[in-house]
Amino acid sequence: MGARENILVIKHGALGDVVLAQSPFQAIRAHHPNAKITLLTTAMFKPFLERSGLFDEIWVDEKPKLWQLGRLTALRKNLREGQFTRVYDLQTSSRSSSYFKLFPAGSRPEWSGIAKGCSHFDNNPQRKVIHTIERQKEQLRQAGIEQVPAPDFSWANSDLTGFDLPENFALLVPGGSAHRPEKRWPADRYAALAVALTEKGMTPVLIGGAAEAEAITLIQAHCPEAVDLSSRTQLEDLATLGTRAALAVGNDTGPLHLIAAVGCFVTVLFSNASNPVRARPRGRAVTVLQEDNLENLALETVLESLKIEKGEA
Repeated sequence: MGARENILVIKHGALGDVVLAQSPFQAIRAHHPNAKITLLTTAMFKPFLERSGLFDEIWVDEKPKLWQLGRLTALRKNLREGQFTRVYDLQTSSRSSSYFKLFPAGSRPEWSGIAKGCSHFDNNPQRKVIHTIERQKEQLRQAGIEQVPAPDFSWANSDLTGFDLPENFALLVPGGSAHRPEKRWPADRYAALAVALTEKGMTPVLIGGAAEAEAITLIQAHCPEAVDLSSRTQLEDLATLGTRAALAVGNDTGPLHLIAAVGCFVTVLFSNASNPVRARPRGRAVTVLQEDNLENLALETVLESLKIEKGEA
């Protein structure tokens, strides 16, 4: 019997990218069923991904700067002592690719990614223009993994009883990157949507964090019936909410990826600041609405996408 395979998977984030990596995570585990698999990720995703059961260990990458020599040295030491036989770099950033050189030149592990000189270089000429899922499938194919299953988030469940939710509710995700306001549909439009949903017998449930406080306050001012779950949900709560909700509407932001991935009917709103061809949420029923400037996206267009008049949502 040969030595046990020792696999490292690198995936830092952000949330949407981590959600889209669930299928590759599963494919790697299925392809290496008896291997020890370690995930290198960022701190915010460790508790969530530990629940998946796909990894034997999860390491937190502090992503040290070049001048933080002590942290860089510690990272190099950990990587070398890990005795990895193969690395799947699903981040494929300049940072993660640079980790290839932290291994000794004469004894580097097999490496799937875009690091110069690696054993399984992803040479797909379309990798920068296709969707993340297809890009990662091709990367894994070149490393010998032909089967990439549909994502399974059945492990991401939680008890929602503490939220005291009604039977029929819709998730509204009005936030997004704080430094990318152009990716947000105006808060007053979400407020009008919340009112419209309430009139149709559906309770709006608001998802977000501190960065969305102003928008959520405005929505509740117009629609007091809306339930505010901002800053109260963990990632597993978002997944469970997605399985329970009648529908969801949100901007191009991480939580909507997770809500879509568990099968919720989702309408996602894109401006020209990002490309749905490369980064749209994937799921059972995802509708993309795109306007160069989201100020120009009408409420009526969003309502029509939900098909709630016909009871199809």
